[in-house]
Amino acid sequence: MQIMFQLDMGQNDPDFLLEQARLSERLIADTVDFARRLIVGARENLAEIDKLISAKSIGWALGRITGVDRAVLRLAIYEIKYLRTPPSVVINEAVNLAKKFSTAESSKFVNGILGGLV
Repeated sequence: MQIMFQLDMGQNDPDFLLEQARLSERLIADTVDFARRLIVGARENLAEIDKLISAKSIGWALGRITGVDRAVLRLAIYEIKYLRTPPSVVINEAVNLAKKFSTAESSKFVNGILGGLV
C-alpha cells in the first residue's frame, strides 16, 4: 500500500521502492514477489479500477479521495477482481490498513466502496 501511495504521489520506479521496502522491513523474497504482483497488476489495470472506484464513490471525485485510501482501494479491487482472493479477506485487510494509515472516517469509506463492489 505504501508503494502504491508513493507511485501515486509521483515516484516512478516501483522496483526501487520494492527494494527499499525489502531492505528496511527485512521482507522475504515471497513477500516482495507478491507485492510486486499486486503493484504491477493494479497499475496495469488502473483505468478500469479507477472507474470502479468512481462509480461507487458517489459525490467524491477520485482526486478528492485521500492518497492512502486510493492506494488501499486500488490494491483491494485488483486483488478481488483479478486474483480472486475471497472478498471478505481483502475487505478486512483494506479496512485495517485504512484504520492504521488514513483518517478516522477512512475505514468506513473503504468498507463502503468495497462492500458496494462485491
